[in-house]
Amino acid sequence: MTKVAPESFPVSKTVSRLQPSSTLAAMQMAVEMRAAGIDVVDFGAGEPDFDTPDHIKRAAAEAMERGETKYTPTAGTKKFKDAVMSYYRREFNASYEPSEVMATAGGKQAIFNAVVSLVNPGDEVLIPAPYWVSFPEIVTFAGAVPIFINTEESGFQLTAEQVKEQITPRTRLIIINSPSNPSGRVIPPDEFRRIMELVAEHDLYAISDECYLQLVYPPAEVFSAATLPPELRARLCLAGSFSKTYAMTGWRIGYALAPAAWTKAMLNVEQHSTSNPNSLAQAAALFAFNESQECVAQMRAEYQARRDWLVPALSEIPGLKCFEPEGAFYVFPDVRGVFNDEIKTSGEFADKLLRDKHTVVTDGAGFGTEGFVRISYATSLKCLQEGVRRISTMVNELNR
Repeated sequence: MTKVAPESFPVSKTVSRLQPSSTLAAMQMAVEMRAAGIDVVDFGAGEPDFDTPDHIKRAAAEAMERGETKYTPTAGTKKFKDAVMSYYRREFNASYEPSEVMATAGGKQAIFNAVVSLVNPGDEVLIPAPYWVSFPEIVTFAGAVPIFINTEESGFQLTAEQVKEQITPRTRLIIINSPSNPSGRVIPPDEFRRIMELVAEHDLYAISDECYLQLVYPPAEVFSAATLPPELRARLCLAGSFSKTYAMTGWRIGYALAPAAWTKAMLNVEQHSTSNPNSLAQAAALFAFNESQECVAQMRAEYQARRDWLVPALSEIPGLKCFEPEGAFYVFPDVRGVFNDEIKTSGEFADKLLRDKHTVVTDGAGFGTEGFVRISYATSLKCLQEGVRRISTMVNELNR
């Protein structure tokens, strides 16, 4: 006898524990509103508004013409790996062996591979808050326990002392993101080294998410954990991406740099999940690393100009507090000063701004920090000005 189809799908316990991405949800809201003909100001997207530079696109087209459309090794083509190694030698005087390098389908896959190949069920993973929304979900998927480090008192600047206070016998790993999404904070090199010395002292491991590596504004310093001494780098996986630096979000190409044994384990994960990353994206990415970096400098300068306008403009709105980020392309203002009988959470603030003023921001609770919202300035100055006007109008209405 044929069984009747179930009314609901029996989602696995592992997947049922995962929370939807608040950043992708905000992006989808903006898409749906535009499709309905609404004039939307979108501060939700963590995506450059620049197009991929022409010389990178040409490299992919030429690779296609040459027939580079087949499978590649899971770890990436030799040319891709050579380009990554050459880039780190040139930019940071850091040497890696081919066995320590692998291509991934974006920086997110590098982080996913690193976590699931290292932690066991019940292990604790330290995650500074605010955090990128996927960090705790990847840890949960792996069966480990995310332990959050609250950094609000230090202005969202992670310190070695904060890390030390959270280490327990069950701690296995820490995930560090500098420049940070969503706060834009940059960990000073000396503090980063002190954190890694703690990692080594307690027999732990670390993932350094360097997705926004080159998007750092003076006087803050561009710093890669690749420059750490060998005894510290032996406990480190560096997750890199072309998405933000080269405006290549849709290409889905990134890389991992880690000790050979860790890389081998990550390759085993990738072999049975995605196989190799896109062959044409690899061809384009190696060209991005090998050729002039002027396009990066131009985009960084434009982001800095937007930040320099946006932070003072937001700070002038009554009830909002906004510090100046040193990197990435986000500000993370505190909106608790406008809370009232109608708005009691940052989620309610974001919802009202969307409903009433058709402006998308991302609720800070999704990043582990209630009372704040993330605003992306990866958009035009004209859009920023209009969005700030709408936020100001809503706040003034609330204060009447």
